[in-house]
Amino acid sequence: MVNTDDILREAETLESAVPAKKSEQKLDDVMLAMDVVDTLRHERLMVEKELSGEERRSALIVRLREIYDAQGIDVPDEILMDGVLALEEQRFVYDPPNKSLSTRLAKIYVNRRKWLPLIYTIIFIVVAAFAINYFGFQRPQQAEANRVERLINNTIPDKLEAAHEKALGLAKTDALQSKADDLYNLAKDDLKNQDAGAAEAKLAQLEQLSNALAQVYTIRIVSRPKEYSGVFRINEDSGTQVTNYYLIVEGITPGGEHAKVMINSEEDQKSELTNIWGVRVSEAVFNAVAADKKDDQIVQNAIIGQKKRGYLEPEYSVETTGGTILDW
Repeated sequence: MVNTDDILREAETLESAVPAKKSEQKLDDVMLAMDVVDTLRHERLMVEKELSGEERRSALIVRLREIYDAQGIDVPDEILMDGVLALEEQRFVYDPPNKSLSTRLAKIYVNRRKWLPLIYTIIFIVVAAFAINYFGFQRPQQAEANRVERLINNTIPDKLEAAHEKALGLAKTDALQSKADDLYNLAKDDLKNQDAGAAEAKLAQLEQLSNALAQVYTIRIVSRPKEYSGVFRINEDSGTQVTNYYLIVEGITPGGEHAKVMINSEEDQKSELTNIWGVRVSEAVFNAVAADKKDDQIVQNAIIGQKKRGYLEPEYSVETTGGTILDW
């Protein structure tokens, strides 16, 4: 049993041995004091609550001396006292700061290596998604919307007025002028309905009409080596055999150039801009041209029609239905 008087006397002796104020301590002494504190924490020698402060210090010092003596470690009394005081003062105990905004921010900053890569990844994904959406969808859509707006408000109306005026100035018949007016009015309705595609289609037809009305060319039978001047088709679709005869012709402008003419085939309804086509004629006309070419392989009477300015259809000097073909 520990004698209280002995403990108090021991404590007084140790306190007198410990300097009242230390200006500096050696590192070894500090480390040893920390070891003393650690030993005190792991060694609960007695029920400290039953002892006074001085008694507790003396009891702890006695127990510490026993522990270190058993280990063969010589620890000065002032180090033991310093360790006891450090334990009481919790000098080497980590006291976490109170939770606050600053501590939370500090923890976030300390752990930045953990969450920064994730943040960078999220930012990259968001930026990439925005870029894909903008450059892949929004920007093209906006560009198309701007293009359509320009077409409806400026481009198509300007071209439509010019083509309509040109067609009316060229047309030599009321029927052709009415056709130009109809296309013009239909295109205007499409513009009111914000239908740029339909308006462009009507504009193209009106421009094609104007160009066709402006054309002037001579229709001449092809008469060149290794080229057909005429062909015939045998048609049995109706159950009876019918032969259709065609002269192969070309359009020649007043300047001697080949004219590009829009031809619609009566066989498959295909339309094509071409400078050579077949025109359907009677058997008598076909045979007359064949006889003309037979003697010297040259068609002497090669001119069979004229296309005048202001008209769509040519005037033929031979018997013809006006039907045309594109392939033979």
